[in-house]
Amino acid sequence: MFEFKLPDLGEGIHEGELLKWYVKEGDKIGEDDPLCDMETDKAAVTIPSPRTGVIIRLNGNPGDTIKVNQVLVVIDEDFKESSTQQIKTIKKIKPEPPAVSSPETEKPEPETKAIAAPATRRLAREMKIDINAVTGTGSAGKVTKEDLEQYAAGKKDVTQEEPGAYTEASLGGLSNNGTIPFLEIDMLPDYEKSGPVEKESIRSLRKKTAIKTTSSTILVPHVAHMDECDVTELENLRKTFNSTKEEAGKLTLLSFVIKAVSSLLKKYPEFNASIDPHKMEIVYKKYYHIGFAADTPRGLIVPVINNADQKSVAALASDLNSLSKKGRDGTITAPELTNGTFTITNVGAIGGTGVVPIINYPESAILGLGRVIKKPIVKDDKIIIGLMLPVTLCFDHRIADGVRAALFVRDLKQMLEDPMVFMTGV
Repeated sequence: MFEFKLPDLGEGIHEGELLKWYVKEGDKIGEDDPLCDMETDKAAVTIPSPRTGVIIRLNGNPGDTIKVNQVLVVIDEDFKESSTQQIKTIKKIKPEPPAVSSPETEKPEPETKAIAAPATRRLAREMKIDINAVTGTGSAGKVTKEDLEQYAAGKKDVTQEEPGAYTEASLGGLSNNGTIPFLEIDMLPDYEKSGPVEKESIRSLRKKTAIKTTSSTILVPHVAHMDECDVTELENLRKTFNSTKEEAGKLTLLSFVIKAVSSLLKKYPEFNASIDPHKMEIVYKKYYHIGFAADTPRGLIVPVINNADQKSVAALASDLNSLSKKGRDGTITAPELTNGTFTITNVGAIGGTGVVPIINYPESAILGLGRVIKKPIVKDDKIIIGLMLPVTLCFDHRIADGVRAALFVRDLKQMLEDPMVFMTGV
């Protein structure tokens, strides 16, 4: 019997959602034949069979979350046609638990259970502490993070922390064990007592989006700087260029914005950086991989254009078109969704006067674009109608100050309002 475990899917992916089986128990399968489809937070992938044989057991149903190194399927390489009883016997075997422990998986608790929030119980498991042996000092005897830390230090009786004892962690970093300080999540009220409800599990891409946006919101002090850009002349240039091009080769406003941003990031490196909260240092990236938010049937994804600073506006438009199509078709690959250094989100096609986006953690800034609309503007002491693009730069205040954001947006505004800066190598 060969037990095939879900392999390492790379890019820090630890689990995937089982979308579809191509086989059922008792089926013959050849090496490299499609076995199942798995969806990770990066992309949907087809897992091939590693061996030739007969499927004895499938572990999991569509919709289940499978961990890396968990037995996915059992294959009999020496199966004989007449051995039907063998299948029946093996089917009765209870599937084994994942080989890699999950932070959400708890061992059976003893009869005397400590009172603690789920986040505190998770921390106790990470610290290898029996939470039931810890004396809680919180409300109603609840065990807190501080109780665990004191217990780990050998202090069973916890005294009140002295006021004013601020640490680097409380100023925007992480505690020594990598947790977020002062964070405890209360249980939701029982809404079913008030009326009918419908529940849906958070899975795959939506789960990853929830984790990333929560991490970003909690860890990063967001600041937003807003302005409007007169793109009247740029739109005239774009339409003139596109009048002689096929649909696939047409320029978009976003391609001009990406070109401008990738150039400006060299002047403003703090917006192409990341903070390492464990080492308390800033990492400045000397490459410019620009991500753009894209809505797909699977949900929100962020395809990445590598080395955007080295490409013309036409090449950027081509990349935008290609990656967007792959996202909609579900054929985009994990490498095309990773290693971004700066993200742009454009809600202009949908509408709205502007947007204040959440930073794509662990990046340090994100640019939001609103809808281009006609507005009366003053130019050369005359009131004219201009096409105005609202822009918002959200940035990490731990890395940059407001004046740098204002200068970045000012320079972006100047570039977008002067099409001549894009004429060379469009």
